[in-house]
Amino acid sequence: MHETVTRRDKMGRCMIDLLEVPFDSALAEGARNAVRTCLRIQPDERVVLLAGKNRLPVGAALAQEVRELGAPLQAFVLNDYCERPTTTLPGPIAKAFSESRVSIFACGALPGELAMRRAMTGIVNDRAMRHAHMVGITEQIMVEGMRADYEKVDRLTRWVMEKARAAREIVCKTPAGTDLRATFVEELKWIPTSGIISSKKWGNLPGGETFTSPARVDGLFVVDGVLGDWLAPKFGDMRQHPMRITIENSRIVDISCDHKEALADFREYTSTDENSDRVGEYALGTNLAVHDIIGNMLQDEKIPGVHIAFGHPYSEHTGAKWRSTSHIDVVGRDFDVWLDGEQIMNKGGYLTNGLAL
Repeated sequence: MHETVTRRDKMGRCMIDLLEVPFDSALAEGARNAVRTCLRIQPDERVVLLAGKNRLPVGAALAQEVRELGAPLQAFVLNDYCERPTTTLPGPIAKAFSESRVSIFACGALPGELAMRRAMTGIVNDRAMRHAHMVGITEQIMVEGMRADYEKVDRLTRWVMEKARAAREIVCKTPAGTDLRATFVEELKWIPTSGIISSKKWGNLPGGETFTSPARVDGLFVVDGVLGDWLAPKFGDMRQHPMRITIENSRIVDISCDHKEALADFREYTSTDENSDRVGEYALGTNLAVHDIIGNMLQDEKIPGVHIAFGHPYSEHTGAKWRSTSHIDVVGRDFDVWLDGEQIMNKGGYLTNGLAL
């Protein structure tokens, strides 16, 4: 159990001081990767860090790394400023984002908080900030996916992206029964989120994927990996209760799962608005340090393979002409993948044909 260290703000309120929270030294390497390799923070850049109360050791490790670098830091614990779940970004935190060049979000996912996160990333997009989005980050992920060699992950991501950009059709299959055909058009852009974050597009950490919004998707996707957003911490690894999602013309037409609560929650989530059941994202995972599903979407979607998402198509980046207020990813296991008939993945392993990794 970690001791919580507090301070008083100008109003006399008791606040958690991230810079004084103890953390396991094993988290330091992942924090260093985030701050120095992925975000490439410079000593003269203002940084804002927003952590959740149940993510204090991770937040503290990140804060300590920024402090050692010498960059000006404003560090917040979200729970000190609002009751969670919250739909809005508290004023003092929004102000800090508007004054910073680099930002880090390290909180768990709770139902109803997507609007708050989108308000935050709206500021990030408007200001072209370098932003590390770590929704659901855990100490386990800090010592697994965050320890990847991100230069290698970046090379693989760009290799995959260039092949995907040229492809008009991607077919993927898995031993669990996934058999999905997706088509693509040049007008919808593929975006690399390898973990090397630029001001052009904020990224999740751990990184390792390239994604777009598909023109059309048809077939069966079997979720024997993990469900997204707040369903991930609630239901974890779905291997024992795979969800079968039938898709026609990019829309869900049937869902089945023997875990009735997961099925009900997923149905409700994908009924949020008129586009919540529409495939908005198609992605290929590229993090070479991720080898198996752990039941946490933040890391699991980076495993070499395919994941798709229903809802918002990240239109501000992909160029899609539609929107949604929701976005939920789904992940499977052990993919075979073909791009215009060329196999680039076998049982979850890339066929790189000599690419130096």
